[in-house]
Amino acid sequence: MYDFLIAPFLHYGFMQRALFGSLVLSASCAPVGVFLMLRRMSLTGDAMSHAILPGAALGFLFFGLDILSMTIGGLAVGLLVALGSGAVSRFTVQKEDASMAAFYLISLAVGVLLVSWRGSSVDLMHVLFGSVLALNDEALALIAGIAVITFLALGIFRRALVAECLDPLFLRSVSRIGAPVHFLFLTLVVLNLVGGFQALGTLLSVGLMMLPAAASRFWSNRVGTLCLIAIVIAAVSCVGGLLLSYHASMPSGPAIILTAGIAYALSALAGRRGMLSSLLVFRRHKTA
Repeated sequence: MYDFLIAPFLHYGFMQRALFGSLVLSASCAPVGVFLMLRRMSLTGDAMSHAILPGAALGFLFFGLDILSMTIGGLAVGLLVALGSGAVSRFTVQKEDASMAAFYLISLAVGVLLVSWRGSSVDLMHVLFGSVLALNDEALALIAGIAVITFLALGIFRRALVAECLDPLFLRSVSRIGAPVHFLFLTLVVLNLVGGFQALGTLLSVGLMMLPAAASRFWSNRVGTLCLIAIVIAAVSCVGGLLLSYHASMPSGPAIILTAGIAYALSALAGRRGMLSSLLVFRRHKTA
């Protein structure tokens, strides 16, 4: 048991950095995913994860695999896509989901073309799927900084975020902070996707944000509890995924997201509000 669960993290520095980075990402991304889920914007997170690709690709074109330049590029383009899709949905007849889909598809195509233009298939795979086992000190510092910003923002604006999740129209009618809070929240989403991009790539970074959040919904309906459960599920998924990657020689990012997917399936089946519980309640009512 020691050799299987503990030894890989004690004997190898790259496993220690991967564990630290993924656990910090879990604590930062999972609560943001909960608010995305409560806002019924889960697919928006997926779209935004694709939208940061052109910015990261531009940073790669000019500076190579430099963390700071790719991060700044991804953040800038991600915010631009969020604002652009919001403007289209606000000032035209098109709904936000359609405009977001259009923007992220264009962004994804442009990003893949940019990376392919100057890079190799290895570079493209690194940008799309990341490499949590290759996290260096710069990447860890960036992830930790994003986590600190996220904790501060969620702590200060928690009530406003919850109010906007429950009734955004009411919040905007009684207060002027509705629109700024919405923009702040989109900024947090983009920031955490950029942080997740360092470890999981642009295609999988949203997985650590949404799968634990969706799984937590089967266990509670209180926002604070949902966030804590989502963090625990994300952390366990990261540890399990890294161990699976190490022992089975699998890619680390997909292994983490696959483990989170298994946690989601188990929660949907056996959670306090899952399918088995619903079936038991249905049978009780039927026999009563």
